[in-house]
Amino acid sequence: MKRILLIATGGTIASKRTGSGLSPMLESDEILKYVPSLSGKCLIDTIQIFKLDSTNMEAKHWIMIGETIEKYYENYDGFVILHGTDTMAYTAAALSYLVQDAKKPIVITGSQRPIEGEVTDAKLNVSDSFLYAMDENSCGVNIVFDGHVIAGTRAKKTRSKSFNAFSSINYPDIAEVRNNKLIRYINQPKPLGPVRFYHTMNEKVFLLKLIPGQDARIFKFLKAYYDILIIESFGVGGIPSSEADSFIAAINDWIQSGKAIAMTTQVSHEGSDLGIYSVGSQVKDKFNIFEAYDMTLEALITKLMWIYADKKDDVLAKELFYRQINHDIIL
Repeated sequence: MKRILLIATGGTIASKRTGSGLSPMLESDEILKYVPSLSGKCLIDTIQIFKLDSTNMEAKHWIMIGETIEKYYENYDGFVILHGTDTMAYTAAALSYLVQDAKKPIVITGSQRPIEGEVTDAKLNVSDSFLYAMDENSCGVNIVFDGHVIAGTRAKKTRSKSFNAFSSINYPDIAEVRNNKLIRYINQPKPLGPVRFYHTMNEKVFLLKLIPGQDARIFKFLKAYYDILIIESFGVGGIPSSEADSFIAAINDWIQSGKAIAMTTQVSHEGSDLGIYSVGSQVKDKFNIFEAYDMTLEALITKLMWIYADKKDDVLAKELFYRQINHDIIL
């Protein structure tokens, strides 16, 4: 019989109503009592590492989750993490980089409604997550939600209230759970090497979302506080070229300061391609930047945090960035 560790972190699934709205209050063992159907299917232990609304999640919490998995990795066949939905995609992406080559399943789930409510998606999501975690062929970091199994680097919350809250961006679902049966679409071969754990991330990352007419002087203010700048541009990607190329000058100054720049798109599907238009090629051809291509924003942010956890030379940083990890990028 499989042995699974349930790791609780708070979120809507553990929430109760208070005078100021929903707040995570239930303990991990209390949550499990709402899913009696799991009894006898596997051996389950529970641990509560914190109780957070996922809006308050930070890199230090991702590291704590990763370290909890590392501590108990040899004792269990799989892990189910209960998490709030609002930043679940960030956590799934971060864990994909903090825990690499895991032969065991690391499943993240939660709910749009509290588990103690009369109408809730929580019980089914927990049940489906354990079903996936117990399967012999499951491995690595995935989100299981509303019957969908999504690679940890490909998930995005695309609906704020509906039960089908998450979509897999630019990549198919790994599997689905229907009527308590697991249907696989993509076979994930188990890694050949040993599992690798990482313990640090660089949080000095800033996301600059371009708007028409934006002033390039914003770069000067950001440079004092951040090491990595992600520019979320329009369409397939580009930099405004008016006003005496002020953006080009700002990017050059940023890179000359020893800092990193990544380019991505505000469009959620199909990714960037800086070489199509001159507004993009002027950046790609001239500067040593990262291009996100079909990566999700959540994966892009957390991958750069992982890469720049310590100082990397440009060649190694590029090699790590374009190395595919948990299906995060297709070149």
